[in-house]
Amino acid sequence: MIAESDSFDWSLSLSIFVGVLLGFFGVWAARRHTWRIAQEQATELIEVARREAAVTAEEMKQKAEAEVQEKRAELNREFDRREIESDVRLREIRAHEESLALLDYQLEQRQERINRETAAVKQARDAIRALSKSVRKRLEGVSQMDAEEIRRALREEVMLECQDELRALRRQTLEKSEQELQTDARRILIASMQRIASKPNNDLTATLVPLPSEEMKGRIIGREGRNIKSFEAATGVTLLIDESPQLVLLSSFDPVRREIARSALDALVKDGRIHPASIEEFVQRAREEIDLVTTQAGEDAVTKLNINGLHPEIIKLLGKLKYRFSYNQNVLDHSVETAFLASIIASEVGLDPNLAKRAGLLHDIGKAAPGELEGSHALIGAEFIKRYGETPIVTNAVAAHHEEVKPETIYAGIVILADTISATRPGARAESMAGYVQRLERLEKLAMSLEGVQQAFAIQAGREIRVIVSPQQVTDDRAREIAKQLRARIEAELQYPSTIKITVIREARFTETAT
Repeated sequence: MIAESDSFDWSLSLSIFVGVLLGFFGVWAARRHTWRIAQEQATELIEVARREAAVTAEEMKQKAEAEVQEKRAELNREFDRREIESDVRLREIRAHEESLALLDYQLEQRQERINRETAAVKQARDAIRALSKSVRKRLEGVSQMDAEEIRRALREEVMLECQDELRALRRQTLEKSEQELQTDARRILIASMQRIASKPNNDLTATLVPLPSEEMKGRIIGREGRNIKSFEAATGVTLLIDESPQLVLLSSFDPVRREIARSALDALVKDGRIHPASIEEFVQRAREEIDLVTTQAGEDAVTKLNINGLHPEIIKLLGKLKYRFSYNQNVLDHSVETAFLASIIASEVGLDPNLAKRAGLLHDIGKAAPGELEGSHALIGAEFIKRYGETPIVTNAVAAHHEEVKPETIYAGIVILADTISATRPGARAESMAGYVQRLERLEKLAMSLEGVQQAFAIQAGREIRVIVSPQQVTDDRAREIAKQLRARIEAELQYPSTIKITVIREARFTETAT
């Protein structure tokens, strides 16, 4: 019984020990598993944190780079702005320097003139003193002369002594009168030009005509090209068909023919019946339409200027100027503009503005005359309007506006002036760049060819030439002669619009540096 009890206790103890051991190992395994899971989670968290940190760092880097780029762009803009401001200021400084140099030159000229006048005054004072002494001496001998001899002697003496003064006074009066006339003329021209609102004119030698489809090109060409040949023969215009989609080109130097061809082709395309017979029909119809348009254009010009009594044939021929161009300037617009300018100038100088306006409108009508008439457009136009009852004043103004005929009245001079203003205003006529550059170079070469000239600059688009001469080689009188010589050579050798101002600069500069 005791043995069984001991055996039971031993078994129980062993079971407890085994249970404790198993429990220890279970707890140890559970803790190890928990520790492994925790370690894996920690590793995963660390990796996630590392990736987030990398993403955040990349974002911060990109943001920083964007900020740097923005700052750099802002700095570049600021640098460009300051560079532009620096250029502007530099130009202003250069302009001020030129102005100061010109003022210095003018002051030197004025000082020299004052010195000369002062010397002349001193010389005149000395001469008067000497004259008074001589008069006293002569008065002593006058007592032996009668009144008529005294009067004659005094008259001759005064005339001899005042001859230079009278000559200077006459020259001063003439110069003053010329300056007043130039000032008054400049005022009238500026007032007349500012009252006219004009626009640049452009002309093309080709016209584009849109087509509804590419298939229409084949119909325009026709079988074996008979339609296009018939069209070109009827209109006198070259019809070009190229790779341009739904477009054809009408080319001709005659704007009236080109307009007739455009109108006829538009009508043919809309009608759809394109063959030689219909082409001739539509071209004839287009000619009649253009005749109506030109007549209406002439009537509109006459109505715009409020001119009465013009013969219908004159109005019809005048309307044809709508399709005429001279140096890319529309001749009808130029004629209307010349009429307005002539009217304003005539009003300013107290003449009949309606008569000047009439002559200005008709001055280029000869440009619309048929080509078989021989002679210049001025003479042809004068003969045409004379045939339809225009007055001799208007006829002479039309014939003389290019000075082929001697102007007989002041109205002819007004038309010449108005025509020149309208033709030479900025934007009125086109000039090729090559010809423009050659004219400027020729102008500078003419100036440089004169002896004593150091530099020459063509400015104001060739309307002014500034010449700098050597002060050691050229005196003031010689500089004045250089200006006159250059003017004469420009007038004799160059073709130029309007006028060219010549400025000769003679200056001496002395510079020292104190250290």
